[in-house]
Order: sequence, then C-alpha cells, then structure tokens
Amino acid sequence: MIEAVGLTKSYGARTAVYNLTFRVQPGKVTGFLGPNGAGKSTTMRMILGLDHPTGGSVTIGGYPYRQLPNAPRQVGALLDANAKHGGRSARAHLLCLAQLSGIPARRVDEVLGVVGLSEVARRRSKAFSLGMGQRLGIAAALLGDPQVLLFDEPVNGLDPEGILWVRNLMRRLAAEGRTVFVSSHLMSEMAQTADHLIVIGRGQLMADLPVRDFIAANSTDFARVRTPDGDEAAREALVKALGDAGGQVHPEADGALKVVGLPLPRISDLAHEADTRLWELSPHQASLEEAYMRMTQGAVDFRSTADQRAGLVQQAPAPGYAPGHTPGYAPGYAPPQQPYVPPQPPVQAQPPVQPQAPVPAQRAAGATMALGVPALPPTPPASPPPVAAPADIPEQPAPSRPEDAR
Repeated sequence: MIEAVGLTKSYGARTAVYNLTFRVQPGKVTGFLGPNGAGKSTTMRMILGLDHPTGGSVTIGGYPYRQLPNAPRQVGALLDANAKHGGRSARAHLLCLAQLSGIPARRVDEVLGVVGLSEVARRRSKAFSLGMGQRLGIAAALLGDPQVLLFDEPVNGLDPEGILWVRNLMRRLAAEGRTVFVSSHLMSEMAQTADHLIVIGRGQLMADLPVRDFIAANSTDFARVRTPDGDEAAREALVKALGDAGGQVHPEADGALKVVGLPLPRISDLAHEADTRLWELSPHQASLEEAYMRMTQGAVDFRSTADQRAGLVQQAPAPGYAPGHTPGYAPGYAPPQQPYVPPQPPVQAQPPVQPQAPVPAQRAAGATMALGVPALPPTPPASPPPVAAPADIPEQPAPSRPEDAR
C-alpha cells in the first residue's frame, strides 16, 4: 500500500504539491489524473525517493522508499521510457538491472517474453520506436516481480493492440493482489482500466473516489427524446407536459430534446398522456472524460486561444475564375508574352560641375572679338607621327634546283 500524508513539495517560490493526502490500496488499479502541471510526476518521484518532500511524508508498506530492503524487488516503476543506455541491447539493459538487484538472469528472458520483445532482445535500444521503448520500460518494472507498481503514461506511443495488452496486464496484476498506481491522460482508457481514481489539480487533492462514484458526482444524466419530424404541434405539447412535470427540456442541434430531471418511465407516461408518438427515448450517462473536464476546468493552467489568422485570410477568387488562365482575360486566352528586357545598371549621379574662372589668353595677330570674348586663332591639326622607313632586308638566295646544276 502507498500512503501519503500532508505531502508538500516546493521549488523556490513555486509549490508543485501542497498538503496531499491519499492511499493507494492493493488489489485495485488506481488511476492518477490531473491536468498538465498538476504535480503528478512530482508526486511519483517523491514516492520513489527521487525528490525529497518539503513537508509531509509518503511510505510504501509503512517504509519510505529509501529504507525498503532491496527496494527493486518490492517496487517496480516506469517514469521515463528513455531512461536507458541506447548503445545496449534490450537484453543487456535488463541484465544490468537484474545484476544490480540480485535478480537471476533467467528472469530477463521471462519479462522480455511477457512484453513481446523476445525477437528484438539483441537489438540496440536506440533503434527502438516509442512503443517498443515503452514495452522495455514495463519489462524493467516487472523485472523483480514486485508487489507495488507505478506507471506514468504507460500506453504512450503504443498501437491499439499494445494498449489492449497494457490494459489487461494492469488488471491482471491488480487481480493478483498487487498495488497498481497508473497516471494517464487518456480518459477513455482509464474508464476501462481503473477501479479507483485520485484526481489532483494545481498540486492539491480534488477527488479520491471509485470511478462510478466520480462520474455520478461530476455529471448529470439525461434522456434523449425525439418526436416525428414535421409534427410541431405534438412536439410543443410534449415540451409543455415535460416542463409542467418538473423536467428541464433543451433542444439539440439535430432536432432531439435533452430532458433532465425525469426518469425514462415518467417521460414515456407523459408522452402517452399528451398523445405524442416517440421516435427515440434513450438514456445518456456521462463519460469519465465529461466528468473529469467538468471537475478540472478551473484547475487548467494552459489554455489555448482562438487563431485570429491576422493578415493571412486569402481573398476569394473573382466570379468566373478557372485555374489555368489569367484573371481579367477570357477562359482559354493567354496574354502575349512580353519580350525580355535585361535589367539596366543603375545610373550613378554625377557630382555638379563647379564653374571655373576664365583663363586669360593672349590674342594672336588677326584675331577678332566676338561677344566680348577674345577670339583665339584656330589650332592647326596635329601632324601624324613620322613613319619609320622599313629596314633593308638582305635578299635571300633562291633555293637551287637540280636542273640548274646541268
């Protein structure tokens, strides 16, 4: 049995768990529920001696975990499926844990078969998928055949077959008289697995009840009633009769009526007295998820907001738009392609030309004045440079021919 009394844990100015008191009885699967950040993992770590409580105490079988003789043989836990050496095989990982706890090596092969990892026992665990890692973590928890088991999100990453296997495993372990403490966020799975629930919110206890009592205390049962379509007079007569009898009638989107506060036989009698035929009269019981959401809605720390999509809303296409043609042109018409014009380099601004003072020039003979500016004689064109005479090239004798020798 696990017993916590006034359990408190603070990290500086933040209190993760405050004055938590509960008992986990053997022979039952006890679900541990709460929103993210409620303190579930911190509580489990204090149960296993990994975190020291700021106040209060928690014991397993009357002893703190650190004082249990050979604790791995009495308590098995899965808190983190990644708590393994990735370079070791699954069998080597379990064999190391077995040798540290004095567990015979044959037990390693037994638990590998229980969790379905016998065929991959020699494979390195770093190549395991998330579901295979969860199976290996469960095998490590079962290694010492303990009487107390703690599991934190054991079905995370498992396929439907694996989830069903874990569910049956938990119930079988509890049927053997063991203490099974399971934390999960899957309400549908907890509804089928757990016998008892402990719910916390913001580090404080909110509920400690059997599953059925928890649902009954945090939900309202109602009946669904449906009258023939199109018969509005009969529908209104039934609504008036149900309201006069003390029932609360709420119309639903699909046309049915939600009736609260009246049992099904009474609704049937009232419909008969109002001479109204019924197409549907069915009870509705709230699920564990609905009851859980109703209880913990005020203890949720992380809430999402509506996505405004500011500036991301696209404009609807114009009427007549069809994919493959340019808007503004008739369908099937493609505008002519414009010739490609290479980009021109940017024109750099030239600095302004500063005016210079006129340079006085000597007036040549015969020069005239025009507009008050002394005229200068025209400059004769520059003569081309002299061309050097080619050097004398000595004449080469012509090649001799055989006929010349004669």
